This record gives sequence, structure tokens and C-alpha cells, in this order.
Amino acid sequence: MSYNFYAFMDRMKYIKRWQLMRSVRSENIMEHSEQVAMLAHALAVINNKVFKGKADAEKCVLYAVYHECSEVMTGDMPTPIKYFNNSIHGAYKQLEERACDKLLLTLPEELRGEIEKSVKPDETSVEYSLMKAADRLAAYVKCLEELRSGNNEFVKAEKSIKEDLLSRKMPEVNYFFEHFIPSFSLTLDELEGI
Repeated sequence: MSYNFYAFMDRMKYIKRWQLMRSVRSENIMEHSEQVAMLAHALAVINNKVFKGKADAEKCVLYAVYHECSEVMTGDMPTPIKYFNNSIHGAYKQLEERACDKLLLTLPEELRGEIEKSVKPDETSVEYSLMKAADRLAAYVKCLEELRSGNNEFVKAEKSIKEDLLSRKMPEVNYFFEHFIPSFSLTLDELEGI
């Protein structure tokens, strides 16, 4: 018997992000998920090594890899619409959950339980919080990239995402802002010259 789960995951490369905004460079949810995985890993390492936490870095990475997987069935709902009101947000959350359930059914039963841990993570865990912060960090980095390219379409998004990130009062995020965010505004020549 053939199973469709990984063929569905491969279709993440066709789902575009930032659909309502003019972008200098388009971005899909597959590349976004890889960036979130890298940033979630960084936040987990910062949590553990700088702030003596006990985050499971591997869980953070797996949560990030699968955090947008429902969108292969739902598409990417633009943030202003998704969060327009609680009713719309709640309905979309239910739609995402149903899409995840449907995707999990495309796996052999003996694999389903293990994969489900990453597709439907514990939303009360520190790992989930770190992954969600990494998701916002990735959006912030996208804003910086667009602004650096002269695209003022992202001015408001950059400001609101930065406020959201800093309002979380997460020491890992503050550390990342202090030590890593400044480099995202440098050119390749400037990065190599450091």
C-alpha cells in the first residue's frame, strides 16, 4: 500500500506566504519552516546554555518542521484575516486541526503516533513557546530583508512583529535580538568583513 503523507509535505514548497503584500522575494512555507526550525534550535540552545534552562532542542526543531503542515490542505491564511476576530481565528484553528488529523491518516498506523507528537505538539510546553517565538522571529527577519531591499510595504509589519516579540519577555528572544538581529541588516561584504 502507498501512503501520501510525505508527498503532501513535499507540496509545502508550493504554498506562498505573505500573499496580501508585495514582496521583493517570494517565500514558501517549506523554506519558512526550515528557517523556523533553525531559529527554534537557536532559541532552545540559548535557553539551555545561557539561561540554564532544560528545553529539548530536538522537539523545538521537529515542532518547527511541521508547524505549517496543515497549510498543504488549507493554504496560508493571511495574518490580518486569521486574527480579524476571535470567531474567525477559532474557526481557522479548528480547520487546521482537522487538516492535521486528515494528514496523519495518510501515514501507516505504526508511524502515526510518533509523527503526531510533532504535527500536534503540546502547546503548553516550553518547546512550543520557543517554536512560536522562532516563527515570529522568522517573520521579523523577512521584514528586515524586504526593508533592506527598499520595500516599504513591510514597515508596519516590522514594527508590530518586533513589539510582539519583545512583549513576550522571553530572555532567549532578547538575547537573539541583541546578539544576532543586527547582522541581518548587513550586506555579504559586511558579513565577511566582521
